[in-house]
Amino acid sequence: MSPSPCAENLLPMSIHITPEELHEELCHDVRIGLLRKHDKHLSPVWFYDQRGSYLFDQITKLPEYYLTRAETALLEDHASVIAEQTRVATLIELGAGTCTKSRFLLNAFSELGSLRHYVPIDISAPTLWNAANVLALEYSDLSIHPVVGDFRRHADKVEHECPAMLAFLGSTIGNLRSESRREFLSYLSRSMHPGDTLLIGVDLVKDVPKMVAAYDDSSGVTAAFNRNVLSVLNNELGADFNLANYEHVVVWNEHDSCIEMRLKALRAGTVKVAELGEILDFSVGEEILTETSAKFTSVQLRRELEASGFMPLDDWESPSDGFLLMLASL
Repeated sequence: MSPSPCAENLLPMSIHITPEELHEELCHDVRIGLLRKHDKHLSPVWFYDQRGSYLFDQITKLPEYYLTRAETALLEDHASVIAEQTRVATLIELGAGTCTKSRFLLNAFSELGSLRHYVPIDISAPTLWNAANVLALEYSDLSIHPVVGDFRRHADKVEHECPAMLAFLGSTIGNLRSESRREFLSYLSRSMHPGDTLLIGVDLVKDVPKMVAAYDDSSGVTAAFNRNVLSVLNNELGADFNLANYEHVVVWNEHDSCIEMRLKALRAGTVKVAELGEILDFSVGEEILTETSAKFTSVQLRRELEASGFMPLDDWESPSDGFLLMLASL
């Protein structure tokens, strides 16, 4: 049950995934991802407990992590043009988090006068509710309707006034492998209506050391962020991971054009997962894949969008950091 709204324009949260369901999904992911003998993996969705969210906020401020700065600058410079081109009535933000970058779009649409509804979607109910409360006070003319859900499955549950824009920022689509991206983009196109648009932010292929450094900063914040996912398993499932036994590893996968974050076991041993009644075996040097971050070319992104039924309309690139915003319609 949602807390009482603090502003008349803030609607009660719609909840499409409960904490209990999230917990069951975590159990499922651990069973299929860590009980296997080879190629262990976890979804990056589990990074974001309270400490993980704090650490990621610190990552976005690091000198090596150019992605947030580059995308923010593009939004600041081009939000007015994007608003003028689309003139949408509803802005739906996928994976909204703290809704920080959407402010540039909200400001531009507010000045234009077309926007009436803002729908942020995120899997973290507390983060989403706090952000929505702040925005409801700042944008009193907007109807703000936070939605707790997984954007990969619940974007089509949002009833909205057309035309609408789906904003998918932060290069989050890079966390999906190529086949999953195709399925997701096709799912989005099926959930949209004629006249709706998609604004997507992606990181472009560039100098490999620069890409790697963004995920392996000299101060070790990203390493702490990566290892923190093991704390999540300790806290949520009664696991007994010793975080000091796992090394943060970042590699460039040339074949799949992606950065991979891994946790490498420094010594052999076992880990008990009390809630599941399971024991995980690790050999020396064995790795857990915790995140992939695909890097694109503008041509590749256009092709993937077109293959899923979208028509690219315009794009804006950061020449110094190689980040791209692309606007597409059905």
